[in-house]
Amino acid sequence: MIRVVYHWKVKEESFKSFQKAWSFTTNKIHETIPGALGSFMLRSPENKTEVITVARWDSMESWESFWGYENPEEMADMRKIGERVSVTVYEEIDDFTH
Repeated sequence: MIRVVYHWKVKEESFKSFQKAWSFTTNKIHETIPGALGSFMLRSPENKTEVITVARWDSMESWESFWGYENPEEMADMRKIGERVSVTVYEEIDDFTH
């Protein structure tokens, strides 16, 4: 398993639109892209423009197949609203969340 951490800058007044676009996007990806296992969103309480989304994938190969040229069409609406600052991939070692 891997986790992909996306850092975003989203204007505070655009957050609701970004959240809606992310919700639609992450569910569509999870339902239609092989290996996609869903994701969650975090937002800094101190800096409301800092948003992190964390996606879970069954393998690096599955994510790389989706990621392609780094601008998957499925994420276009999110990129129109927020600025993607960085993308980092991590191997999932353990997960004790419930």
